[in-house]
Amino acid sequence: MEKFVIEGGTPLKGEVIPAGNKNAALPMLAACLLTEEPVILHNMPDIQDVQTMRKLIMSLGVEVDDLGSGTWKVHAKEVRPTDLDPDLCRKIRASILLAGPMVARSGDLQLPPPGGDVIGRRRVDTHLLALEKLGTHITYDRSFKFKANGLVGADILLDEASVTATENAIMACVRAKGCSVIRNAASEPHVQELCQFLNLLGAKIKHIGSNTLKIDGVDSLQGGEFTIGPDYLEVVSFIGAAAVTNGSITIRNAGNKYLGMIKLVFGRLGVTWQENGDDIIVPSDQKLIIEPDLGGAIPNIGVMPWPSFPTDLMSIAIVVATQSKGTVLFHDWMYPSRMFFTDKLVGMGAQIVLCDPHRCMVQGPTRLSGEKMESPDIRAGMALVIASLSANGKSIIRNVNQIDRGYEQVDKKLQLLGAKIERQKEE
Repeated sequence: MEKFVIEGGTPLKGEVIPAGNKNAALPMLAACLLTEEPVILHNMPDIQDVQTMRKLIMSLGVEVDDLGSGTWKVHAKEVRPTDLDPDLCRKIRASILLAGPMVARSGDLQLPPPGGDVIGRRRVDTHLLALEKLGTHITYDRSFKFKANGLVGADILLDEASVTATENAIMACVRAKGCSVIRNAASEPHVQELCQFLNLLGAKIKHIGSNTLKIDGVDSLQGGEFTIGPDYLEVVSFIGAAAVTNGSITIRNAGNKYLGMIKLVFGRLGVTWQENGDDIIVPSDQKLIIEPDLGGAIPNIGVMPWPSFPTDLMSIAIVVATQSKGTVLFHDWMYPSRMFFTDKLVGMGAQIVLCDPHRCMVQGPTRLSGEKMESPDIRAGMALVIASLSANGKSIIRNVNQIDRGYEQVDKKLQLLGAKIERQKEE
């Protein structure tokens, strides 16, 4: 086990380049199962969740070669249904993404329950209903068994706009016979990138970026080469870190086209940035004043499906609010445990009232003090790093493997920006 030791109070300065989008890389690795030809993927993030997915697809017979500099060659010439390692599946939520491509390619898969962050119940029913609609027979007895004798296109109405369920449905529909329509589809940047990647391989997906996708099934897919876009969650994490440390940084290749709603929400917290092409410049003269609603009412920042504010940035926004002047209510209805990390911020001196599992009220600004903490999940872990960077004194964050699951060498990137952060082995 490792920990971060952080001495706060140093403004971040310099340039940083974000890693490839983890949430695009994971479904693309699964999608490589759909073709017998080799695929080259560039800008693969070197993080634990991606390495876990690599091990899972390799156990299905896929050859994966790391060509260096974030480029992988993935060749699923032959795939074999096998008993997947339950411990590996338990590590990541994305293991469920193997269901769609495997039933499309081989018609057979036994899948242990997926894992991932502990942020409340995360149902898989939407995945199952979509695959059943296409002709998959599914049983469950401590693991999922998927059987299909050729998928047939269907009109699928997802009962929630789940990102991974949308991705599973897309991958299955691409190789199903006939036309499929996916309604109430998620449209996050990584869903769009998956569709663009599959179309590059020969899929026929229309209306990408909308909540209604039309897919004409094809008999086979070819190989191809694709570059994964920047991880906007990492981009915004660095924006937040710069803002709360009074820093000034430039983020190269930031993927500005996906940041519109995020810029609006952070603007309400008094955080702004400039765009220069696809780069972002975060200045040091941030207002950090919360913008009230009409009549001086307390504003409510909530999460909704894309293109609204994403749930994965709620933890970062809460930390920023602790350093902004004013009061704001945060509401995340998606996950009942997302807000529980706020007790650690309170221990650092933040003025936060946890109203219920889904809502918290933040009043700022408050001077944070260093504290000993443990990272509960990827996003809350990064939020605690950001809080520690702005705090007075030393903080220790344990269980940083949770952060490593989603952030590539974040301690080294922060060190290059001047942060006083060290990775140490636990005694």
